Amino acid sequence: MSAGDQKNGGDKPEDMVPQPEVWPEVERAECLARGAALKWASGVFCRPEHLERLSQYRKRESQRTASIHTRLKSMVQSYLEGVGWGLEQLREARTELREVSRDLKKAGLESDQNTEGGRSLERLREVSANHSQLLAAVSNLPRLYSVRSMVMETERLVESRRLLEAHAKLMDLEYLQDDILWQLNKAAGGALSTEDQEVVAKYFSGVRHLVDALGKELWAVVSSALALARQNPTPFVSAVRIVEREEALDQTLLEERGGGGGNSRPLPLGRPRCWRACFFKVLEEAVAARFRSVSYLHTRGPGLAGHLSALQHAIMADLATVRHLLEHCVPPHYKLTGAYLRASHRCLHAHLTQVSSWDLESGEIFAVLNWVLHIYNSPDMMGHPELVTEMEREELGPLISTEGLEQLQCKYVQSVRKSVSEWMHKALQVELQDWQRDQEPDTDHEGFYQTSLPTIITQMLEENARVALMIGESLRDQTIQMGLYEMENLLNRFREALVEFGKEHRRDLSNSKNKFYLHYLLASISNCIILKKSTESLQQQQSSQSAGQFTRTPPNPLAALDRAVRRACRLVMDQLLLDLKPFLPGLLTRPWLAQGDPTPKLCRVLERHLELYVRVRPPCRQRLQEEAQWLMVVEYVRALMQKRLVCRSGEERRQLAQQMLQDDQLFREIFHSLEGEGSPPEVNPLALLPVLAEFIRLKDPNMLTLEVSGLAAKYPDISEEHVSVLLEIRGDVSRDIKGAVLDLLEQSAPPLPVGYRPIFTDILVPPSTMAFCLPTAKCA
Repeated sequence: MSAGDQKNGGDKPEDMVPQPEVWPEVERAECLARGAALKWASGVFCRPEHLERLSQYRKRESQRTASIHTRLKSMVQSYLEGVGWGLEQLREARTELREVSRDLKKAGLESDQNTEGGRSLERLREVSANHSQLLAAVSNLPRLYSVRSMVMETERLVESRRLLEAHAKLMDLEYLQDDILWQLNKAAGGALSTEDQEVVAKYFSGVRHLVDALGKELWAVVSSALALARQNPTPFVSAVRIVEREEALDQTLLEERGGGGGNSRPLPLGRPRCWRACFFKVLEEAVAARFRSVSYLHTRGPGLAGHLSALQHAIMADLATVRHLLEHCVPPHYKLTGAYLRASHRCLHAHLTQVSSWDLESGEIFAVLNWVLHIYNSPDMMGHPELVTEMEREELGPLISTEGLEQLQCKYVQSVRKSVSEWMHKALQVELQDWQRDQEPDTDHEGFYQTSLPTIITQMLEENARVALMIGESLRDQTIQMGLYEMENLLNRFREALVEFGKEHRRDLSNSKNKFYLHYLLASISNCIILKKSTESLQQQQSSQSAGQFTRTPPNPLAALDRAVRRACRLVMDQLLLDLKPFLPGLLTRPWLAQGDPTPKLCRVLERHLELYVRVRPPCRQRLQEEAQWLMVVEYVRALMQKRLVCRSGEERRQLAQQMLQDDQLFREIFHSLEGEGSPPEVNPLALLPVLAEFIRLKDPNMLTLEVSGLAAKYPDISEEHVSVLLEIRGDVSRDIKGAVLDLLEQSAPPLPVGYRPIFTDILVPPSTMAFCLPTAKCA
């Protein structure tokens, strides 16, 4: 070591080695380690007595440090060995690179020498290229000269429908054209000029016309396939074979073009032709033409059903031809039957959509709905066992959409409604004319009065429901609902006609214009009963799900029937009262008391009416008899309340009560048919007459209080005025007794029980007329 070295570096060996740069991370790690050590030492030697174990800790840490140094040395040694091996590999690679560089230089020198030698062959290459072009031209000249003759020959074959031969010639011409274009394109280095292309296209222009002519003939054969199949299917077979050849050629050319490469030919003009797709398109157009060929002359009106029937027969005949003849003339993958089904279905869908848009009558709509919903899918058509599989496979869908079917059904219901409304109006007019006839109404096999109205209405509604059910339950329910609406409207007009009939009869009472007024009222009631049964039958036919399908208020013809029956019964009772009215003034008078004269006449009127009521269907017959009974009793009691007869003695009271009982017996004999059918005893109107007779016949006036309480219990609607008149008729009741009786009645006025029909409420007591007198002493 020199003096300069000793001066600069000192006597330490490590001072002679340059110090590496210390990373900040290393310093930070060292500080952290020292801090952790101090923390550990402060925790371990926190007391003086812990220093005794210092030697143990120093020994243990020395061993741990030695172990760490050993592992570090082994790891560093393995890294150094790997670095040495890598350096050796780099030396070998450098040697090999030097050898390769020398070889490349040598190859470059040889290549330069070969390039100089190839320049002398340029002329030979040009001569060879020209020779190749001339050779190609000479070899193609005979074929080029024969192009025009081949085009003419092919045209002749197409015209004579020798399609396979014509197609073979056409393929030769197309191959020649494509080959020439490829050779020219190759000679031009892949960049054929537009002028050359136009020259070739002009020379082979006849080929394009041949393609069009052949396609035209092919599609003519395909479109007439159904007719040819029954006569001579050979042209159709030839057309299919040509289509398959073209399809295979298209596929081959597309695959070659898709394969790429420098030798791949460009796709010829007009390719791919896709003649198989054209085949099915022409087939569908042929099917549409078959649909158009069906005569439309009588499609509208009644001819629509015949038109649909003709379509059915035409489609099934064509399907039979396709399945049994044409299917064997095409490859299996054509699935010609399925294709024809699809085409027929689409054409039918379009045609029926057009038909549905017309302004159809109900019969026409029924024909369309029946054909779509039932005939089309029936075994006679698409539901044929041999077609079911095809139909399921194709998944063709409905002929008419759900919305279209609903619209058709609504149009059908509206059309039927218009017809039903017109017929009901006409039937009502005939009914009104029948009411003016000068003869008794007709009777049915049971002897009940009736007219033609219920028969017409019932048959019409039942027939419409039956016809609608042939389409489906939904349409049946809509038709019944519509019929019930129209029935309700008819019954409202019928009730108004009854009211007008009654007014007209009352105006013409003196002329006796209609002697059978009552008879036709009774016939109207019987008609309503028949219509009620028909209405209930129609309502029972409706399905339970139809209630929530209608947004309008549900029809209520039964309520309208009840109103009409009530009005007719009221008119019948008015007529009874009118016939009784001439005899009522003589009732409960002194002549009546002496002779009983008006009562037999009243009975004869009642008998005549009750005999006519028998011609009314039950239960209205019993209702009329009950109403007549009520009317007679009410008028009888009303006559009693007139105080035409006031008893002067006990004998007259006995005679009055006896005569009232005799009248009651006569009335009971007339109404004997009501026994077992009438009202309960407590509300039976005839039971009132014996009670009133007993009240008048009572000998002891002091018992009247008890009698009145019993009378009020049976007839809670009796008023103080009624009781006061009864007491006055007796003629023997003092003022005190009368006051006590009326007070008792006022205090014990019971409420009307449920189901009780008032009788005294309809009987008004005439106001008492006090005689005018001067205030004399005697009067006072």
